[in-house]
Amino acid sequence: MHILVTGSNGQLGRSLQKIAATDRKHEWHFTDVAELDITKETQVKHYIKSQNIDVCINCAAYTAVDKAEDEQELAFLLNATAPGILAKACRENQALLIHVSTDYVFDGLNYKPYVETDQVSPASAYAKSKADGEIQVTESGANYVIVRTSWLYSAFGGNFVKTMLRLGKEKESLNVVADQVGTPTYAFDLAAAIVVLAEQSNKENTKQIYHYSNEGAISWYDFSKTIMELEKLDCKIFPIESKDYPVKTTRPFYSVLNKSKIKNQYGIQIPYWRDSLIKCLEEING
Repeated sequence: MHILVTGSNGQLGRSLQKIAATDRKHEWHFTDVAELDITKETQVKHYIKSQNIDVCINCAAYTAVDKAEDEQELAFLLNATAPGILAKACRENQALLIHVSTDYVFDGLNYKPYVETDQVSPASAYAKSKADGEIQVTESGANYVIVRTSWLYSAFGGNFVKTMLRLGKEKESLNVVADQVGTPTYAFDLAAAIVVLAEQSNKENTKQIYHYSNEGAISWYDFSKTIMELEKLDCKIFPIESKDYPVKTTRPFYSVLNKSKIKNQYGIQIPYWRDSLIKCLEEING
C-alpha cells in the first residue's frame, strides 16, 4: 500500500516514521506543511492522486489548547477544514482516511469510560475545532476511521512527560492537578495500532470511530509522581485542585476512553500506561 502521513514531524508522525523504518511491506509518504499544505485543496488532491495513495493517516493538528481561544480561526482551519479537504480527496481517489481526534470532544463530566457512541459536547475552542473536524470527515462521503486518543506523550517534541523530567531536575517541588482523571497514551503504541487499522480496514466500506489510549486511569498528579519515582528524581509532587491552577481553558475532569471496540474488532493488545511510560523513559534516556 501507499500510505501518506500528514503532520509527520509531530509526536505521532515521528512514531510512525520509526515503525516505517523497518517496514518493507508498504510505500510510506511522510509530509509536513513544507511538503504538503493540507489546507490547500488543489495541492492535496494532486498529491493523493499522483502518488496513488491508498491510506492517508492525518496526524496534523493544532494542539495548543489555551492558545486556541485567541487563534480560533487557525485552530478551525487545521483541525476542521483541513481534515475535510483530506477526506474529500480520499473519497475521490478511493483512499481510506485515518484521522486522529481527541478525548476533548467530550465535556469530561462522565463517571465511566466514554464509548464511541457517547454524545460529544466540546467545551473549548480547541475541543470544538476537533469535534468539527470529526463532522467534516464523517459527512464527506469518504471511507474513514477516526481514532480518538488522550494525553499523548513520546520521546519526541514537547509533552507532559518531558516537561516533568525537566522541572523535576530544576525544582524541589511541584504542584500538579489531582482532580483531572484520564489515561496517558504513548505515541508509539498508538502508531502501532494505527498501522493495524491501515492494514486491516476495508478501504471500500469503512466508516468507523474508535477509542485508543493505554490501559488504566490516573490523575495528572499520579502520572507526575510515577515519572519522578521511575527517574529517581527528588522533586516532591503535591496535589492541587484544578481551580488552584489557573488556565484559560477548562480541561475535562474525567476523560477515560473505553477501548473495547478496537480490541474486540482488531484483537489489539493495549499496554498498561505504566509499562509504556517505562519504555518511553528508556527511549528518552537512550
